[in-house]
Amino acid sequence: MKHTYQQGHEDKPVLLMLHGTGGTEHDLLSVASMIDKEASVLSVRGNVSENGMTRYFKRHAPGILDQEDLAYRTDELFEFIKQAADDYGFDPSRVVAVGYSNGANIAANLLLKIKGSLAGAILYHPMIPNKDAVVPDLSNVPVFIGAGINDQMVPMDETEKLRDILQENGAEVSMKVETNGHQLTGTEIDASREWYEQSF
Repeated sequence: MKHTYQQGHEDKPVLLMLHGTGGTEHDLLSVASMIDKEASVLSVRGNVSENGMTRYFKRHAPGILDQEDLAYRTDELFEFIKQAADDYGFDPSRVVAVGYSNGANIAANLLLKIKGSLAGAILYHPMIPNKDAVVPDLSNVPVFIGAGINDQMVPMDETEKLRDILQENGAEVSMKVETNGHQLTGTEIDASREWYEQSF
């Protein structure tokens, strides 16, 4: 997968940056530095193109995800993380995903599908990727969710249901709700940084 890697301190987590629809591996590098300037950063570009827009998995329509492709691409990303850990010499059990929109959805699916795939996650404006997932034990996995009451892409109850699913399976979830829409805001990033500093 196309990506960029920035080496940081060995005792810090590795931030896995996952962009929104139409993004690239460079989009969220500034966000990574806002969260932790000392952490290593693995920023990955999605392998799927939707009318020229880069994504991590296919969808049939907005809000209607291609479950077969989602499952395949989630496994693909997990295998890539393990390969990158070998290539760059980092501990794959120390990876914290930071995803926005489509990137947040595949990060959420890693949590819901593969036990131990992530040490934690920051999910900006996610939806439930797979309502039928058999969720593994997520005990002691910290998760931050950023949401907007006026998000035109993700209804608030959808985000709340994702929070509930994560909590019911043991995850420690913190949720920041703003009055904004689907855009990623500076105050949302600030809140996630404060959460990250307390969690890691």
